[in-house]
Amino acid sequence: MSFRQSIMARAAALRNARVRLLAPNFLGDLWRYGLCSVVALAVDWGLLIGLVRAGMNYLPAATASFLVGMVVAYVGSIIFVYRGRRPYPLLVEAIGFFLIGFAGLFINILLLYAFVQFFGLSAGLAKAPTAVGVFLFNFLMRRTLLFIGAPGVAMLPDEVPPPIARY
Repeated sequence: MSFRQSIMARAAALRNARVRLLAPNFLGDLWRYGLCSVVALAVDWGLLIGLVRAGMNYLPAATASFLVGMVVAYVGSIIFVYRGRRPYPLLVEAIGFFLIGFAGLFINILLLYAFVQFFGLSAGLAKAPTAVGVFLFNFLMRRTLLFIGAPGVAMLPDEVPPPIARY
C-alpha cells in the first residue's frame, strides 16, 4: 500500500468512526452504559476510599480500584450494553476494551493528581469530576471503535473497519 493509499484509508476510517458514533441507538447505548458505569464506579470509588483509609497512597489505590471497576464495566458492557454487537473475536474485543480502559486509567490518574495537588481536594472528592471525564472518554471510544453495528445485526467481514480504526 502506498503512502497516499494509507492516508486515504485512514481518512475513510475516521469518517466511518464518525458515522458509527452517531448511529442509531446512541441514546439507548449511552443510558445503558451509564447504568453499567454507575455500578463500576461504585466499586471503583468504594475501593478507592477503603484503600486510602487503610493507609495506601491515593495514586496506587486509584489504579487498583480503577482496574477492578474496569472488569465490572467489561462484564456489564458485553452482557447489558452492547449484546449482539460483537464483530470481533472475544480476545480482540477484550484487548481493545482494556486498551481503551488503560487510556482512561491514564486520564483518571492525571485528573486525580491535578485535583488533589492543585485544587486541594481529597481523593474521594476528586474522583467525582474525574469520573465524568473518564466516563465520556471510555463510552465514546468503546462505542465508536469497538462495539459497532446495530444490535442483533452481524457484520460482514468487509464491513469490519480496518485495524487503524479499532484502537
